[in-house]
Amino acid sequence: MKDRVVKTMKSMLLFLILLGVVSGRRTQLLEGLPATSTVEENSAAGVSVYSFNVTVSPLASGVAVLPTIVNSNPLTEAFDIESKGGLEFRVITTGNPVLDYETMPKSFDLQIFVEDTTGRTDLNTLTIQVIDKNEHPVFRGNVAIQTVTIYVLEGTPPGRIYQVDAADPENERLKYSLLPATVPFSIRESGAIFSTKEFDYEKDPHCYFLNITVTDPDGLNSTKTVTINIININDERPYFTTKQRIYRIPEEQSPGTIVANITAKDPDDEDSPSRLFYSIQSSDSRLSINPATGVLQVSGRIDRDALPLRLHPNISLLVRVEDGPSSGHAADMEITVVIDDVNDNPPECHPSDFRKEVNENTTPGTFLVDLRNYCKDIDVDPSNNQFSFTGLSGFGSNNFALESTVSGRLVMTGTIDLENPANPGIEVYTLTVRVQDAAHPNYSNIIYIYIRIKPVNEFAPVFHNLSYVFSVSEITKVGSSIGRVHAVDKDWPPNAITYSIVAGAGNRDYTNIFWISPTKGDVRILARLDYETTQKHIFTVQASDQEKSTTASVTVNVLEVNDEEPVCSPSFFSLQIPVDLAVGTNINGFRIECQDRDSDPRSFCYFINEGNENSHFIFSPSAGSNTSRLILASRFDYEGGLDTNWIYSLRVHITDDNLISAREKMTHLIKTGTVTLSIRVIPNPTTATTTTPGFTVVTERENLFSPSAWYVPFTITAGSALLLGLLGYLGLLLLARLRTHRTALINAPEKKKPKKEVVMTMTKINTVFDGEARDPVTGRMYEFSTRSGARRWKKSSEPLQPMLAMQVMPSAKENSGQGVDRAEAPSKKEPSEKKKELTAATKPAAKPQQGNQKHQAPLG
Repeated sequence: MKDRVVKTMKSMLLFLILLGVVSGRRTQLLEGLPATSTVEENSAAGVSVYSFNVTVSPLASGVAVLPTIVNSNPLTEAFDIESKGGLEFRVITTGNPVLDYETMPKSFDLQIFVEDTTGRTDLNTLTIQVIDKNEHPVFRGNVAIQTVTIYVLEGTPPGRIYQVDAADPENERLKYSLLPATVPFSIRESGAIFSTKEFDYEKDPHCYFLNITVTDPDGLNSTKTVTINIININDERPYFTTKQRIYRIPEEQSPGTIVANITAKDPDDEDSPSRLFYSIQSSDSRLSINPATGVLQVSGRIDRDALPLRLHPNISLLVRVEDGPSSGHAADMEITVVIDDVNDNPPECHPSDFRKEVNENTTPGTFLVDLRNYCKDIDVDPSNNQFSFTGLSGFGSNNFALESTVSGRLVMTGTIDLENPANPGIEVYTLTVRVQDAAHPNYSNIIYIYIRIKPVNEFAPVFHNLSYVFSVSEITKVGSSIGRVHAVDKDWPPNAITYSIVAGAGNRDYTNIFWISPTKGDVRILARLDYETTQKHIFTVQASDQEKSTTASVTVNVLEVNDEEPVCSPSFFSLQIPVDLAVGTNINGFRIECQDRDSDPRSFCYFINEGNENSHFIFSPSAGSNTSRLILASRFDYEGGLDTNWIYSLRVHITDDNLISAREKMTHLIKTGTVTLSIRVIPNPTTATTTTPGFTVVTERENLFSPSAWYVPFTITAGSALLLGLLGYLGLLLLARLRTHRTALINAPEKKKPKKEVVMTMTKINTVFDGEARDPVTGRMYEFSTRSGARRWKKSSEPLQPMLAMQVMPSAKENSGQGVDRAEAPSKKEPSEKKKELTAATKPAAKPQQGNQKHQAPLG
């Protein structure tokens, strides 16, 4: 990876160099280059090849890029540049790779680059030629790496005994020589070594050391040593001196145990120690013989109890003695080794551990297992393969016994009841039995017997209580735990108990109101409880151990909690009142009626939470009743600027905490109902903002109905005619009367006509009428939709009778507190009264204010 990065950087540097050359900024900075130099092959690292200087331009402060070999041809890393001090540099060898004239290129072109601090660059070439150097000849083959030993048999005729191989790196012709010159050996130009005589082991030296030298034409040489040993030849047959032919050993002797010492002699070696070679000709790995000493010894395991020795306990061997390692004279002798049996095997059982399963309360004397059927001793001799069973032990072993030490039959002796308090509660009994040899050294093994007492399901689960009673608040969250049932199983170990609901726990709305944890018995609610609907739930739970089961009754008492909000009627209402309505007046006779499913009618409190600017409105009574009336608490003051709002949106809160003490309110749950009222204040005709009495503004919307307001254009036309006819009179009268009192314009009475049913056509598209209001003209109640604005008359048996607005005079203080709700419907009046009304109707009305151009037709 490092080499790849270096090559990449060099490539980039070469690109920048070429770019600088092309741009014309190259100048002569490298003194002494281009040049040609030489270096010997095999030069070590750091050998100086060529030195040069760097001359920077006058404006440069130094060298920005030191001289660098940016490229070589052919590519190599055998050279580098190092500084000699100042601006002097030299090219040196790196030693990696070592230059070799015979295998590498003979010449290298190095491109050297330098750049000074002004950005001027120079690129020149140094050609390095590798010079051949004469090297020492090199031996090849075994002679090059070790001292070669050559064996020559005595009596061998003279001839070629070895070939020496050498080479010259310069491929020059080599010359071989041999020292000392007195030895009976010679060497040819080809490097072949020849013996010059037939050797006699008894007369000639047994060993020769030859120095072989190879020399090149320039006198460089290399020397190696060759050793020549003369081997003696025997011509007489050896013979055995041991007379015994049968040997006896016990089995299982350790390797190296001596069985016999076989001896022999060679007549050729009478005057010196014999050099004989012993061997076993038959194939048997259990015994071996020392080839030099003839000692017969154990080399492998000898098992008398395994085949083939189990049937034939003899080992026959053919021993050979030779006076030479390969082709000498030899003699053979057959010997027999008898193997004796020993008690070397313990009795063994397969398997060595037994697993039995017995039901609890099993009858004493029940047979469990016969151990002898699974145990044996493989020793061959009957005296060595007898064994017995002893030492039954283990926690709880008093419940078991062996019938006899010979039979090995294990039986129950006691009754094990897992539920008995005296029972230790052990499900698995671990017993041990020793199986032991009868003969010395009494080898033994341990048998493990695992007896699992299988529980019997004798008892059904039992609940702690026959019935459970839980008291739960009706506002408990769905999913909450309300209690736990618990059952126990007297069986040991206890069986896993599963809980379930088997009856009840539902109603007409929900199949399951309750849920029980199958494993823990926790009872949880799945649906919201409601005291007002059901005060008590009874259901049956079951505990089962998969085989037997029992049941218990669960009663859930629902505790009443104040969780119901007061519900009031109407929940939304629109009212219209005159600006001069008397304080203390029940506005339009409006009242609200409230109900609460879980509160006493006396528990209600009424207060206006939002929209009651300047506190003009109150409810009476404010608490202690399920009905309350809307009362005007203070007069409106628009002229003085105290009041500016003509429409009041009141949000009335009704709480159910009237019967709760202040301390209980800190912890008691309080619910709040809401009623929304819209109150429009109708100004007097003489005020800046006037509304013609007798009709209201109606905004028509889609899906609404409204009866034809036939009297609106009639009234406008009649009023216009009267105004044009009496313009002068009315002007003078108006200027005089404005300073003394204010008058209200009252509609002229309509001509009495037969009652007519107003046919109202309405397209009903799922309109929901969720509010009520009183028409200020007719006094009748109507319903309206808060979403679409649609209106309709409320069903009533009262006839459709318009109400006449009362004329309010400034001087009539006793009538200043009367509102629209106090005006009575017109009846049969006296002529004098009718005349007064006609007179009042002929008085001019004040000009309506700009922006109040839309007039509403009365709903009647």
